[in-house]
Amino acid sequence: MDPQQMLSSVQDALAARRTFSEPITTDGVTVIPVSVVTGGGGGGGARAEQGGGAGFRVKARPAGVFAIHKGWVSWHPALDLNRVILGGQIVAVIAIVALRPLLNRWLEGRSSTDLARH
Repeated sequence: MDPQQMLSSVQDALAARRTFSEPITTDGVTVIPVSVVTGGGGGGGARAEQGGGAGFRVKARPAGVFAIHKGWVSWHPALDLNRVILGGQIVAVIAIVALRPLLNRWLEGRSSTDLARH
């Protein structure tokens, strides 16, 4: 692929219309879907037309929507349930690792108190 064609393709892939979709109007409310679009690329060449290559990657994920109703604009973020679940799991693991020594000491102190009673 010609480097100029490559740059043109990258510009098209990362254009603003990829971030803001076409507005949707229903029941007097206009909704504009928004996504986060990121991309990157690279390439290389050789001397005397011996070869070369280039490539790029584009990633898009939903961010939310702008809702327009009676002249007021409001933002409604998209909920990424996978991130929420992953965040909860990370917090749980950190809590277990951090609280384990305290729980062990408490259990040791409790068992020695129980032995002293009998």
